[in-house]
Amino acid sequence: MSGLLALLDDVAAIAKVAAASVDDVVGQAAKAGSKVAGVVIDDAAVTPKYVTGFKPDRELPIIWKITKGSLFNKLIVLLPALLLLNTFAPWVITPLLMLGGAYLCFEGAEKVFHWLFPHADAHVAEDMSVGDPLKLEEKRVKGAIKTDFILSAEIMTIILSNIEADSFWFEAATLAFAGVAVTAFVYGAVALIVKMDDLGVWMAANGRTGSGQALGRGLVKGMPKLLKLLTIIGTAAMLWVGGSIIIHGLEVLGLPWLYDSIHHIAVAVSPGSGFGEWLVTAIFDGIFGLALGALLIPVVTRLIAPTVASLTGKERIPH
Repeated sequence: MSGLLALLDDVAAIAKVAAASVDDVVGQAAKAGSKVAGVVIDDAAVTPKYVTGFKPDRELPIIWKITKGSLFNKLIVLLPALLLLNTFAPWVITPLLMLGGAYLCFEGAEKVFHWLFPHADAHVAEDMSVGDPLKLEEKRVKGAIKTDFILSAEIMTIILSNIEADSFWFEAATLAFAGVAVTAFVYGAVALIVKMDDLGVWMAANGRTGSGQALGRGLVKGMPKLLKLLTIIGTAAMLWVGGSIIIHGLEVLGLPWLYDSIHHIAVAVSPGSGFGEWLVTAIFDGIFGLALGALLIPVVTRLIAPTVASLTGKERIPH
């Protein structure tokens, strides 16, 4: 009997350790995941365009296909690759982060440029040439998964750089949990956004009260404005996050002047205010990101994109 009690005590102790480990994984994942807010917002703002033009009954299946592709990108491709790099070549992580940050700056600046100087998108004309809805759906899903890969690489790299782990397996578990959580949040939000107007139509037609019908009509009218607002927020977040990554990366590589200068300005403008200091820093990071992105537009469109096109046969890099 005493042996059984001792065994139960051991099992209870192991269970406590396991529960503490799970709590640590969740806590670390939440802390690290908070650093990718800008990329996540942009991901949620970009994805709804891939279901535009399809019948309502195909919207959720398309989002589910993209979700599965995103999980494959994060868990099967990126997670082992990043863990190997972090174990055997950790010095590569900062340059990879900066490369992703530069991409975010370019994307954000290009969107701003598009708003200021509207021009036709090549992928829209390409979509119009696809007559078969099934082929168009397949093409859209592949394009979304490719775009997701770029954003997922940035998300996973940022998360990894913010994990405080003392073992390889703890690091892997935290990165995997955070990756799945971010994916569920992004594509759950996308599904909700995409179907919100359908819910509004149903409420407007079948609501039992005038207020319910009015709410339905408000949802229908408000969704285009919400999508536009998400795009603006996502663009601002890209510029802020991208600029911040580059500036912090320069500090890590031994070039702290820009980071220190912004920090000193933020402290001087908002002494004793944590939020004020963060806001001033974010504004300067965003301005830097916009300036860098503007410089990258001709480099990408006139040099990198033609090179990629010549190698892949595509008109431009996906984004």
